[in-house]
Amino acid sequence: MTGAMAASSDRIMLGPLVAAVDQGTSSTRFLVFNAKTAELLSHHQVEIKQSFPKEGWVEEDPREILQSVYECMERTCEKLTQLNIDISNIKAIGVTNQRETTLVWDKETGEPLYNAIVWLDLRTQSTVERLINKTPGRNKNHLKHKTGLPISTYFSAVKLRWLVDNVLEVHEAVQSHRAMFGTIDSWLIWCLTGGRNGGVHCTDVTNASRTMLFNIHTMDWDPELCKYFDIPMEILPKVRSSSEIYGLMRISSSLKSGSLTGVPISGCLGDQSAALVGQMCFQDGHAKNTYGTGCFLLRNTGLKPVMSDHGLLTTVAYKLGRDKPAYYALEGSVAIAGAVVQWLKDNLGIVQSSVEIENLAAAVGTSYGCYFVPAFSGLYAPYWEPSARGIICGLTQFTNRSHLAFAALEAVCFQTREILDAMNQDSGIPLTQLQVDGGMTSNRLLMQLQADILCIPVVKPSMPETTALGAAMAAGAAEGVSVWSLKPEDLTAVTCEKFEPQINPEESEFRYARWKKAVQKAMNWETTEPVANGNGETSIFSSVPLGFYILGSMFMLIGAKYIAGHHL
Repeated sequence: MTGAMAASSDRIMLGPLVAAVDQGTSSTRFLVFNAKTAELLSHHQVEIKQSFPKEGWVEEDPREILQSVYECMERTCEKLTQLNIDISNIKAIGVTNQRETTLVWDKETGEPLYNAIVWLDLRTQSTVERLINKTPGRNKNHLKHKTGLPISTYFSAVKLRWLVDNVLEVHEAVQSHRAMFGTIDSWLIWCLTGGRNGGVHCTDVTNASRTMLFNIHTMDWDPELCKYFDIPMEILPKVRSSSEIYGLMRISSSLKSGSLTGVPISGCLGDQSAALVGQMCFQDGHAKNTYGTGCFLLRNTGLKPVMSDHGLLTTVAYKLGRDKPAYYALEGSVAIAGAVVQWLKDNLGIVQSSVEIENLAAAVGTSYGCYFVPAFSGLYAPYWEPSARGIICGLTQFTNRSHLAFAALEAVCFQTREILDAMNQDSGIPLTQLQVDGGMTSNRLLMQLQADILCIPVVKPSMPETTALGAAMAAGAAEGVSVWSLKPEDLTAVTCEKFEPQINPEESEFRYARWKKAVQKAMNWETTEPVANGNGETSIFSSVPLGFYILGSMFMLIGAKYIAGHHL
């Protein structure tokens, strides 16, 4: 009896809970937080399979993504029940997601019409080159005054254009007014609120600002941008703030998580904006760096969008309520961070797990002059160079897999240094320390290397799930929910670990200069626009000069053989 009473009193003490769906590039999680203390009570994670149908193509199955969300919800609810925590205390759910990843579905059947095209995908490179060539002065920043973004394969509009042009089902659905476009947040919210039976088709300002169809000044879809990319506005989701009730959860009552039915979905933020909120970066000048599949440094610039002169993006940081102002951020985006570890594991078999890379690298403590530029998807900030490709240089007979592991970790740190330098130049106020989060921050060697390469302290919160926390905060603070206060005096203090630089700045600068040299070697690798032959393969003859060169060489060889034959 006493145990039961203690358990019930524990439940009362917990007070309101808020949950978050964190749908990332490599995994999905569902996490439940205490709204009063921000303590993480329980969570579950499911890996997501990426497919690479052709070189440079990256896709994910939207059905698998949705199923992973349901599975994470169910398992987390089971764990909460085992902990004797009442699921009905969950008062709101927030959604945070991999940004830019693009999909189109049929609103009548509720079925996706193609796989989701992931943000890293490069299939739109020729489309991007065509668009840039059409602009005055071949300027990739032609739309930046409205979007804050360069014309790049990274953003949703070109992926959507590719889907409409190349997938018959998508084209037909657009023609017959059955198509719905969305980034992952829109797909999940639509499905979780009923799908074809009254599902809510919406997105928030942070996700919308990554499409190249959204005007960051008017805070809405821009008719001129939609016309530029030839996208019908009727397929776009309604743009809402990052913190308001979008709709109510609808889940089968036969499931443990069925008791979440009727809970409002009231927070929505792109993953990097969510991490900014979760790190409590609410003041102009506050910044954070998230180490996930890619690496993303965001600096809050307050109520004004600041345009970068050094290759950074201008993006919407958050808008925490319908009547609240929008805050903006400068962002440095790196395509490949954690993905480089995955590549060493899956493609080269150098390591069996992410943990092993830290041990391998620590065993040598140096790359021994080896530099790794993981430009698998071209280079993002500050270069925006889609023609770059990955390169490993400085190899000697002495180099082994441990040195390569160390060089891979250093690559993440050097890329962060490049975007931090750009941010300091744009703002004129250098950061004195860097707040970090994301899966890779559990690698202590990486965090120490980062401090050494930046020459400033790196500060890591003891609770690394700041992305999910940000989405939960937005959901719990929404009007009509109001179980989480975002007033500065009510925000809970976060315990942190600090990594101080341990090498002298001269050595750091020397290594950084070598890295920059390696980056230059990776540039302009893919120089021709690929043209598909009948089999959908790219042909060497797509490059006219190369075609002439090869044909010329063949004629010379034939001529040489002919002459040689006559001389025998």
